[in-house]
Amino acid sequence: MRYNTIRKMDIADGPGVRVSIFMQGCAFHCKNCFNSETWDFNGGKEFNDDTINTVLDLCGKSHIKGLSILGGEPMHPSNIEGTTKLAKAFKEKYPEKNLWVWSGFQFDKDLKDKEVMKYVDVLVDGQYQDELHNPMLKWKGSSNQRVIDVQKSIAEGTTVLFDK
Repeated sequence: MRYNTIRKMDIADGPGVRVSIFMQGCAFHCKNCFNSETWDFNGGKEFNDDTINTVLDLCGKSHIKGLSILGGEPMHPSNIEGTTKLAKAFKEKYPEKNLWVWSGFQFDKDLKDKEVMKYVDVLVDGQYQDELHNPMLKWKGSSNQRVIDVQKSIAEGTTVLFDK
């Protein structure tokens, strides 16, 4: 598994000041993707335990509200194991901070039963669709995408949208 970049201070991908990691590799190739440099599964840098430790160290700063995992596609079969390992380590070390993930896969159809969902607070799901692009949307690029409260969804057995 590989990752593209780590942002030490990100204010666009979730609430508050956050650390963001962009995983490398995506098979969706959405038209006009904002991050097409992350498509190549062989690009970027090696993702390993040192990467996880770097992210965790960055998240330890008091002004950091949470971690965002984007891509590429963090939930692709080639990436989900590393994404899960990072998500678990983050929530174990910082249970008071929130974890946001972006994925082209759908929560109810593809992801709800995956181990990684035990650690995710908010999931922005669905592939970006250029014809539904709206720059006024918060935390998503196209109107088909959903911002989901994962833990409420798991507890209630139905998809619950994030409303904060």
